[in-house]
Amino acid sequence: MDQLADELLEELSTEDPLQVALTKDSSEGYASLRSHGSELDQELDRVEFRTNELDRAGAECKEQAQGDWSELKAPKVDLKPLPEGLRYAFLGENSTYPVIVNSDLEPEQLSALLVELRKYRKAIGYTLDDIKGISPDLCIHRIHLEDESKSSIEPQRRLNPNLKEVVKKEILKLLDAGIIYPISDSTWISPVHCVPKKGGITVIKNDKEELIPTRTIVGHRMCIDYRKLNSASRKDHFPL
Repeated sequence: MDQLADELLEELSTEDPLQVALTKDSSEGYASLRSHGSELDQELDRVEFRTNELDRAGAECKEQAQGDWSELKAPKVDLKPLPEGLRYAFLGENSTYPVIVNSDLEPEQLSALLVELRKYRKAIGYTLDDIKGISPDLCIHRIHLEDESKSSIEPQRRLNPNLKEVVKKEILKLLDAGIIYPISDSTWISPVHCVPKKGGITVIKNDKEELIPTRTIVGHRMCIDYRKLNSASRKDHFPL
């Protein structure tokens, strides 16, 4: 049985094209070798095409994994305390891409809401770069000065260490967002100020045990003193 099986296998097996080219006459052997070579070329083309398809599919999967909700691209957001009735939910994995939702939502309602929000990534802005606006090429603001006006370089007033940190954080945030850029030869320099952020009014007892309504200060914000620039700017009688 083994001998018959070997003989049948030899009959069914295809001939070696190199052996045919060497043993047959020149015309038949060359034609067989050439036809087999074209078959090999076609097979190589199919393998190369399949490899390119697999590479393209792998690249698409990788791009999709690092797409709109990629954990690697997730911005660092400071989660502040929320008032009663609100809570944070996350559109990405590992508590990334937070959104504020109603705390009374059922789990099914919350899941449906997050599914809908994930469809509109471009409508949700976590940084200043996410906010889409008009291109500066289309709309550029220009300040027109009065005739014979002179530029003014004002020195920076001293700030205490706490206010310096407020100004530093705000300037770094604007630099990272590309809203401002460093310059050393400006002809107009205006000083930076910090003004208090006023909160609600609370009642405080004074030394005489009297209840005095007082507005509390919850922080500081940076502003710039543009009084010199405003005085030299041309007045617009028909502002927008």
